[in-house]
Amino acid sequence: MQADTLSELYPLFQAASPETVDWLISVATHHDYPANRAVVMEDAWGNAVYFIEAGWVKVRRHAEDSSITLAVLGKGDFFGEMAILDESPRSTDVVAMTAVKLMSISAQRFIQTLFKDPQLHHRLLQLMVQRLRQTNLRFQLRHQPPAVKLANTLTAIQTAYGDPVEDGVELFNIPRKDLADLADITLDEAEKIMGKLAEKGWIVEDTARSVLRLKNTRQLAHLAGRL
Repeated sequence: MQADTLSELYPLFQAASPETVDWLISVATHHDYPANRAVVMEDAWGNAVYFIEAGWVKVRRHAEDSSITLAVLGKGDFFGEMAILDESPRSTDVVAMTAVKLMSISAQRFIQTLFKDPQLHHRLLQLMVQRLRQTNLRFQLRHQPPAVKLANTLTAIQTAYGDPVEDGVELFNIPRKDLADLADITLDEAEKIMGKLAEKGWIVEDTARSVLRLKNTRQLAHLAGRL
């Protein structure tokens, strides 16, 4: 991977110096995982930061005999940084939802790079604060109607990872149970709301490609209270 490609793909590296980017490329390791394969396990000690080159993963936490999806991440995002920054076991696991290509950088080398490049350090803090704000928003929405919660979830994912097409924005068609977890609503509520959005023509599901096309992003944003 070329330095300009790395900076273009990953927002984290856009503020890094050219020397930093070249160094990271030289020490990175690349991985391919099939769908449904665990990438990192809960309670494992953090030994690397992972960057998504292609595909989708979900971050989940186990609760008794089930699991709860906390986040869905796509191309250009990263995970694993918290476990290496506080030097503690991972509190969640990460599972490939599709076939994924990942780039990893060892914990030691990543920490060394943060010390050497203050701009990269600052950018990492900014992105972690963005994630915290998104978590706070979900907390603020806890008493909102299910449709508002789901619209917020779809809008956030579309903003972060959506692929613009001629008649809307495409993203991975997240399984309903995961979507319900993300929106903090029941599976039945998620099924009914998605059905209504399809009836209105706001969304179209391409099951053959596992793609969800958002055809009316403005109305979704309005429903989410973001306009």
